[in-house]
Amino acid sequence: MPVQYAIKAAVIDLRNDTPRQYDLFLVDSNVWYWTTYTRVNLADTPPRQYQINDYPLYISKALSVKSKLLRCGLSLAELSHLIEKTELEIFARTTGFDKKKKKEYRHNNTSQRANVVTEVQTAWDQIKSMSQSLELQIDDTITDAALSRFSTQPLDGYDLFILEAISKAGVVKVITDDGDYVTVPGIQVFTANRSVIATAQNQGKLVIR
Repeated sequence: MPVQYAIKAAVIDLRNDTPRQYDLFLVDSNVWYWTTYTRVNLADTPPRQYQINDYPLYISKALSVKSKLLRCGLSLAELSHLIEKTELEIFARTTGFDKKKKKEYRHNNTSQRANVVTEVQTAWDQIKSMSQSLELQIDDTITDAALSRFSTQPLDGYDLFILEAISKAGVVKVITDDGDYVTVPGIQVFTANRSVIATAQNQGKLVIR
């Protein structure tokens, strides 16, 4: 059953959009993952072709016209999780290791752990070279605001905090493949997610700028 998004954001099909110098984008974690991690196609469930083509291409175009890209520190947590998961899958597939034994992989295979650390550091260094940090202090005020948002918008925990960060910074443009973001009013979602784009068009929320 397809996801039934109630779209409240403005949705832009980034495949047909040209970034501009004055654009200020928050880049979502998965987009960073597809753009900077070189072994992404070796995951057990590799990304779709458009994910590894359209998003890195749009990021490249944005950088070439000097759009400003922002990263959130929370993305490091998601990025490291995704990279470690993929490296474990690669290791398990080539050696017969049981990929369910995540703790053993992390603690008992020192060379593999060193490899994961290198991959994460390399990806994060690229991200830092392309973007500016979006500061977020997770205190009671931010936590309460995130919890309040949780009751009205179907988002996961990471996204709740990222949205609080961009709200405080006045950022409204988000590059993401995650359809959850389209449920947030007052932001512009730049995406290549075909399902989201089709739903936005049906609901009159697809914008051409």
